[in-house]
Amino acid sequence: MSNLPPFGHARRGDFLLSDGVGHLNHGSFGATPRIVLETAREWRTRMEADPDAFFRRDLAGLIRATAERVAGLVGGRGEDWAFVENATSGLNAIVASLAMEPGDEILCLSQVYGAIANALRYHAERAGARIVSVNVPVPFVDPAPLLAGVAAAITPRTRLALFDHITSAGAVVLPLAEIAAICRARGVKLAVDGAHAPGQIALDVPALGVDWYVGNLHKWAFAAKGTAILWCAPERQKALHPTAISHFLGAGFPAEFDYAGTRDNSAWLAVPAALDYLGGWGAEAVRAHNAALAREAGDMLVAAWDSEAAAAPEFCAAMVSVRLPGSAGGQRDKAHRLTLRLAEEHAIAAAVMVLDGALWLRVSAQIYNEIGDYRRLAEIGKTLAR
Repeated sequence: MSNLPPFGHARRGDFLLSDGVGHLNHGSFGATPRIVLETAREWRTRMEADPDAFFRRDLAGLIRATAERVAGLVGGRGEDWAFVENATSGLNAIVASLAMEPGDEILCLSQVYGAIANALRYHAERAGARIVSVNVPVPFVDPAPLLAGVAAAITPRTRLALFDHITSAGAVVLPLAEIAAICRARGVKLAVDGAHAPGQIALDVPALGVDWYVGNLHKWAFAAKGTAILWCAPERQKALHPTAISHFLGAGFPAEFDYAGTRDNSAWLAVPAALDYLGGWGAEAVRAHNAALAREAGDMLVAAWDSEAAAAPEFCAAMVSVRLPGSAGGQRDKAHRLTLRLAEEHAIAAAVMVLDGALWLRVSAQIYNEIGDYRRLAEIGKTLAR
């Protein structure tokens, strides 16, 4: 008898996922287990039962206790972790807290997430700084060119490097510790967009050698939507502030982030339920299942389309991006249309991405998926881009 956890369609009932839809896009928005949503509802009920006591007496201690649970998943001390709504919000806070001057430079990757690219451009233009992009080779089969590119891009005017841990478009797990070592040796501060990392890969954030790290919990750690985490190295905490300056300005990190005014914190307070769900199956077992299934699905799509993946298997985890046949000249609006077409005409949720001048389809693997979920996509994708 197998001792493997009962993953696959047996787990569909743990979620509110619609029947009749191929849910292959966990990486974009996640899916929250029923038990976590119920826990969030219970916290909301407690908040509404006595708002004064909840906000004035209880909330601060509850959030700090939850941060300690988070530290158990991703490393470090609870006092060095704060909650934000999503990775974009946390990274905006980091960039906005920097004092930049005309001529300063910010490094990012060619596969930078679109929202973060906009944030960097906005803040750079206000300061008269410029953005320098470091190329991520496609397909990604060897970290050496990227590491050399990072080293070559750093100049005396480099003010900040903001790099992904797992890229969104290419689903590439980057050699972050090696990148951090290069930045640290050159005196460059490094902020990390770890939107896809918590729950998808094993993490010990302080051991990476970065200055700031932001990750979503609502993607791969089963938390409710609007739950992300921000780590700040102790020596950087005094200068870091949330984008919404509020009552606790000057009270230090993470107090400034914990309370920015009246808001619904129930999703954050339900994080222990999400971590209990993940831990109940075994975080390592979940990661192993998802990575193995993503690799099998990626191999199937590559073979069916006579195509290629955006990264070698050793640089992927629970997501894989495969180039769509006949998709030269990919544009963002076309990618959006194809994503909607997959959903509306074929009842398949998957993400079409623009990468290296072509269209790529990124699929995710989660514990409610089985390999059969990807077979229909393999046939549809042969003609989708055309």
